[in-house]
Amino acid sequence: MLPVCTTEPSLAADGPPARRIRWALPVVATLSIFAAGCGAGEVEVPVPHPPASAVSLCRALRDRLPQRLHGLKRRDTTPRSPYVAAWGSPAIAVRCGVPRPTGLQNLTAQLAVINGVSWLPQPPDRPVTFTAVGRHAYVEVTVPGKYTPPGDVLNELTGPIKATIPANSDATL
Repeated sequence: MLPVCTTEPSLAADGPPARRIRWALPVVATLSIFAAGCGAGEVEVPVPHPPASAVSLCRALRDRLPQRLHGLKRRDTTPRSPYVAAWGSPAIAVRCGVPRPTGLQNLTAQLAVINGVSWLPQPPDRPVTFTAVGRHAYVEVTVPGKYTPPGDVLNELTGPIKATIPANSDATL
């Protein structure tokens, strides 16, 4: 087994209330991915827990994701999961089946649409995490600042997302 650069922060049972945990999870996930991107071995990516309705969609997405993204080779992730993938160092990470983003509340003006996929950038002023919304499963992509513009990375992912995760027919985000 190859070395892992970091360990994932844990949220103890006696930790913050649930609403703080929901807010903190995207931040913890992003920080874990950035910190773990320090080498060419396995990269630690927090595993989402997709709802039952999204499990087969997320597995299909992972099978359709490219071996190279933005010119970067795909990397092994830890823990291993059919819901995550990563490329490069620092790692660009994809997580399928994440919860509905907390920032998605009447913010349609902040959505970026790339080749028919709507993305919610977070944080809005200097995004590093983008979540594909308006589909049967939420797909989160973390793009470290080293890879600019991030829209190029998202553009490469629109094909696999559109092919495997249908848009919501009722136009909900």
